[in-house]
Amino acid sequence: MESGANGGTSPAGRTDNGGDGMRRSTSQRGRHLAPEAAAKTKTEAPVPHQPEPPLDDDLPLAREAQRAVRVLNPSGSVTMPRPPRRRVFAVANQKGGVGKTTSTVNLAVALALHGNRVMVIDLDPQGNASTGLGVEHGAGTPSVYEAVVEGMPLDEIAVPVDGIPSLYCVPATIDLAGAEVELVNVVAREGRLEKSIETFSGELDYIFIDCPPSLGLLTVNALVAAEEVLIPIQCEYYALEGLGQLLRNIELIKAHLNARLRVSTILLTMYDKRTKLADQVEQEVRGHFSEIVLDAVVPRSVRVSEAPGYGQSIMTYDPGSRGATSYFEAAEEIARRGAKLSRRGKNQKGGN
Repeated sequence: MESGANGGTSPAGRTDNGGDGMRRSTSQRGRHLAPEAAAKTKTEAPVPHQPEPPLDDDLPLAREAQRAVRVLNPSGSVTMPRPPRRRVFAVANQKGGVGKTTSTVNLAVALALHGNRVMVIDLDPQGNASTGLGVEHGAGTPSVYEAVVEGMPLDEIAVPVDGIPSLYCVPATIDLAGAEVELVNVVAREGRLEKSIETFSGELDYIFIDCPPSLGLLTVNALVAAEEVLIPIQCEYYALEGLGQLLRNIELIKAHLNARLRVSTILLTMYDKRTKLADQVEQEVRGHFSEIVLDAVVPRSVRVSEAPGYGQSIMTYDPGSRGATSYFEAAEEIARRGAKLSRRGKNQKGGN
């Protein structure tokens, strides 16, 4: 039944109040629309595209990625200046475990990745530098032994390092352990390595000779062949004890066998900033040797120790790590200093 037109109740139970009930019903239905739909009912204008927020450079991952790109130099351009003439380094310290091989490998890789032509000569019978560069050095492999003892040209021994442009390695095998005994009766035995280096026909900017942890005949060969000595010093007290003896031996070599030899570079390694001892060793070394100590300091790092197990340097194993960045900065310093050298000297192929 219908009541009168003035607001009665219809059979369906709706209140007919001049259409107001219908309007209320419509507005109530609108409240249940999704927010997007409700907004669309108000306006059909497209929402402008919001750009992605920029990568936050303060994020640890972003900083690590930036370091990795800087270290790896994917463009392959010459970002570290080449020296005007070839530089030959003997990386020496008769104390073991101070980072000689690690420094040799990583500095060489860093320089090669940034446009320099580099050779690593592994003069340690343990062959650790060969391992770190992923170069075969098993028994029967042509090695530095053949060069020093038998006079084989380096061109027949040096092998390119996989994945690193312009980096060569002269590997060491266990045969080298007997080289000192075999050279005892050889004439001019101290200059065998130097003579072998002179036979290399390729263009090189740097040669790094990884010396054994001793002051024997192999190390003497390296010091006679080199013009510069790079001494890695572990930031611990024992590392300073034998330094005086090494410097005296270098002076003897300079006086009698190689007048060009000089200690040009000292690199502080295995620095642990949590200890006062490391800081004291650093201050003492810098106070005594002043400008030849590199500003870059290599921290103690598990990642640096892990890399040789994969046949890699830290530069390629974990390029974003602190260890890789430290060696990159050390190599950059060495390159900047080398760019200031004059072209004079007993040289050689290299430089340009």
